[in-house]
Amino acid sequence: MNKYKKLALNTVVFGIGVFGSKILVIFLSRLYSANISPSDSGVKGMLETIALFLQPIFTFALQEYLIRFGLEKKYDKHEVFTTSAAITLTGMVLMTAAVPLLRHISFLDFIDGYTGLLIVYITASSLRMLCQQFIRARDMVKLFSLDGILATLTLFIFNIIFISVLHWGVKGFMLAVICSDLGSAIFLFVVADLNKFASTRYFSKSLAGEMMRFAAPLIPTIVMWTITSLSDRIFISKMHSDHAVLGKAAAGIYDYANRIPNLISVVSTVFFQAWNMSAITENDSADRNRFYERVYSAYEAVLFIASAGLLLIIQPVTSLLVTSSNYSEYSTVYIYTPLLTASVIFMSLDQFLGSIYSATKHTKNSGWTAFAACSVNLVMNYFLIPELGIQGAALATFLSYFICFWIRICDARYYVPFRFNAVKTMINTAVIIAMCCIIIFSAPLRMLWIILFTAVILVINGQALLMTAKKLLKR
Repeated sequence: MNKYKKLALNTVVFGIGVFGSKILVIFLSRLYSANISPSDSGVKGMLETIALFLQPIFTFALQEYLIRFGLEKKYDKHEVFTTSAAITLTGMVLMTAAVPLLRHISFLDFIDGYTGLLIVYITASSLRMLCQQFIRARDMVKLFSLDGILATLTLFIFNIIFISVLHWGVKGFMLAVICSDLGSAIFLFVVADLNKFASTRYFSKSLAGEMMRFAAPLIPTIVMWTITSLSDRIFISKMHSDHAVLGKAAAGIYDYANRIPNLISVVSTVFFQAWNMSAITENDSADRNRFYERVYSAYEAVLFIASAGLLLIIQPVTSLLVTSSNYSEYSTVYIYTPLLTASVIFMSLDQFLGSIYSATKHTKNSGWTAFAACSVNLVMNYFLIPELGIQGAALATFLSYFICFWIRICDARYYVPFRFNAVKTMINTAVIIAMCCIIIFSAPLRMLWIILFTAVILVINGQALLMTAKKLLKR
């Protein structure tokens, strides 16, 4: 099977598992907004983000090195799995000792009362990730997708039981995720016969060292991306302003505003899981640069078209996914969603360019470019949030991903020099930002302008998308 067909097939298979599961998780937002107050939603969002912050530190970027080494034929998969498992379990022990200390840090006081659950939450997620990434490395993409569907169904059921029926709030949410992740890990371990790959005799000290050297620059990269997300919520929750409403309830509203653009990140996640495998396996191919060019062109077009489409229907979609019947504060969520939708475009493109660093093993570049984005985000949060409130956080997020994109598009193409149309990207961005402003400021004839700009995005990107699709189908 050639590289184009394999990428297309993997994208479809991942799509079956990821699309349905992600959409179902997004619809859980309605369940949460009906049963959890804005203040508690702010705590929930920060707990989720701190878990994303701690996991790569204590698993030593498991999701990066396991797929990278697992896909390379020169490494024995028994050694890859056992060594990865040993690193992960060691990290979980260290994490258990460290997490209770974090609640004594003033801006992390939201951890207090959830320490034990947070430890189990991260452990369950890490065990699932270990099994998930290894079956991807074994090219068992159908099982990966099936697990995604089953895990989401169990998550949905547990959420209904713990939140709607038992009314356990934030703790109920965490318990639902824990039960779903543990069930998924057990399912994958049994069905994929992972016990055959787990034995102390397969542990390789030299491989562990090689994995750690590869992952070391990626740990701060992942952590800094998480800081970008966590800092928004902490600044909103902790800062005071005479110009804007801030606090835990505002952080909860911001958390839901972030969930709507996840409809775009569904597309990104499906593609990226397939693309990351292709980027690694095709790194040494003769026509690698042309392969990147075609795939990037189509990917960028899809992201801008999908984002324009979401902005076109942003208010009814937000009303569908986030109910304000019990908590009227949620009725303003859609105002903060447009800039976050634009942010997702560049976050997704940053991921694509980051795959170049992983495939070519230039992971240090991934670190310093992410550091630049994180620095921009922290500085912009400090200045913008007191003045613009939640909207300031959304603008800071957009600027950080946007600046990182331009740094990476210049730097990453040094290693894989594929052609890139900068003018088209700038025009696309200008049109999307114009749509955001129209929605945020409720401009006159709003829908007419939004429809017009959506048509412009389709004209700019539609032809390139069709041409790329035809070329891929010919293959």
